[in-house]
Amino acid sequence: MIQQSIEFGKDSQRRSFQTAVQTGEFLITAEVAPPKGGDPSHMVQMALALKNRVHAVNITDGSRAVLRLCPLAASVILLQHGIEPICQMACRDRNRIALQSDLMGANALGIHNILALTGDPVKAGDHAEARSVFDVESVRLLQIIEKLNRGFDSNERPLTDSATQLFPGAAVDPQLPNWSSLQRRFEHKIAAGAQFFQSQLIVDFNRLEKFMSQIAVNYGKPILAGIFLLKSAKNAQFINRCVPGVNIPQATIERLERASNPLLEGMIIAAEQIQLARQLCQGVHLMAVKREDLIPQILDMAEILPLNQPVLAQPAVTTKV
Repeated sequence: MIQQSIEFGKDSQRRSFQTAVQTGEFLITAEVAPPKGGDPSHMVQMALALKNRVHAVNITDGSRAVLRLCPLAASVILLQHGIEPICQMACRDRNRIALQSDLMGANALGIHNILALTGDPVKAGDHAEARSVFDVESVRLLQIIEKLNRGFDSNERPLTDSATQLFPGAAVDPQLPNWSSLQRRFEHKIAAGAQFFQSQLIVDFNRLEKFMSQIAVNYGKPILAGIFLLKSAKNAQFINRCVPGVNIPQATIERLERASNPLLEGMIIAAEQIQLARQLCQGVHLMAVKREDLIPQILDMAEILPLNQPVLAQPAVTTKV
């Protein structure tokens, strides 16, 4: 099975997301969490629902410092099912030796899309007594990937068994209050080799527009706006309370409270946000925790066609007299 996944990754799937980035397509990615346990069947079921609707599926790496199946294993499983993964790699749990080892392992397995993350603090998760590593952070991790792709390790010693062919991306939060810090960090990630950016949950699209027009426009790298499926007013209030830097507007919370079907209303809100993002940036990154199966319906509501489906010519408008 491993040999099959290696060949599958090399021959069939490893470059479709990269090609879409480089050809300027409107990019669609979605996030799926690995299981907390040894059975990946639910993860696979959710990911299969996204097939032909997204360019790639993010596999999280201990998001919010909560224990999950390792993202490398989860990414291989997706490849075996014909789904291209973006493997998140956080610096929280590994030193530079382990990070380089995992990056080379990902490359060997046909996993080429890597999202370089610093990682959430351990105290936010379910193993608060664990020790954090943070030997490097996301910019340094991007620099390490750039060296591996040139055929060198982090100490500039040659790799004796070929360079890697990794396609690195990074996270960005256009809603950070410190504008100069946001710009500086973004530019450092660009300089370190980031080829695409996925944003945190976007609630302020005016702020996103400002970021796109004043910062991102100068670099030509695709920004995928983070779109989150709000399932209820209670869900939105939980996010405001527990997710740093996110402030879902009170008007949105009240809209969910008034809705006879809050989940459906949340889907409508997400579709509206996709349409807004489509006017501002080159893609969206969809997060629908535990309801990834609803993402195709949300994309339909946003009038986003399945991938590789041609846009039909509109019939000529005739006027009756």
